[in-house]
Amino acid sequence: MRLSILLLSIFFCTTTSFAAPEVSEIIAKANLVSYYNGDDGRSQVEMRITDSQNRTRTRLFTILRKDETDGGNQFYYVYFKRPSDIRKTTFLVHKHITTDDDRWLYLPGLDLVKRIAASDKRTSFMGSQFFYEDVSGRSPEDDTHLLEEETADNYIIKNTPKRPDEVEFSSYSVWIDKGSFLPVKAEYFDKTGKKYRTMEVLESKTIQGFVTVTKSKISDLNSGGSTIATFSKIKYDLGLEKSLFTERYLRRPPREARK
Repeated sequence: MRLSILLLSIFFCTTTSFAAPEVSEIIAKANLVSYYNGDDGRSQVEMRITDSQNRTRTRLFTILRKDETDGGNQFYYVYFKRPSDIRKTTFLVHKHITTDDDRWLYLPGLDLVKRIAASDKRTSFMGSQFFYEDVSGRSPEDDTHLLEEETADNYIIKNTPKRPDEVEFSSYSVWIDKGSFLPVKAEYFDKTGKKYRTMEVLESKTIQGFVTVTKSKISDLNSGGSTIATFSKIKYDLGLEKSLFTERYLRRPPREARK
């Protein structure tokens, strides 16, 4: 009897360990769900920015995306519609997996195309609590990953930067939903180990068969400010041309962005 229980215990533990995915597999799936739905996509985004004194302002823009390959290089194009003082501002990202991303910002008031340096990727995106890097996402290759904890619903992954001198955080932990592999929460810790920034998915839904974030929130715990981004008019697999994601369209937004 004891032998049977022992064999059953060994069998159960063995099958359970084989069923649990590797950390690299969890990260790869979460990355695809977060940034690679379809071959391309378009959505309208409203950012509601709240400062430490509870004053609010909004930004409305369209974002276009095109993938070269799943999990590989990508292109992003952002066109601002409101408010009037930043209308027609555009932002272009060429996301590279093995090298630094290329980013350009066009300021129509100055008729100036500004190159965003790699060192500025962790700075505010258009006055919000989102960073430039948040638009296209941080490459999984930039961090080492450790399965910190596993709950009934989530994998909790601790991510540590490979080049700590280039970022303001010492690590960040991400809660990844076991069913969909959608990252639903993140907490960032500064160089002293203090939590200073959080990300939360407030709403998500399935669109064209893809699990999609429709509302998210970034909070700056030091200043007390936050930004809520609400995504609408989401469509995938539009057949966007790669030529739309070139510098020539920074000053002359394509109709796909102006819709």
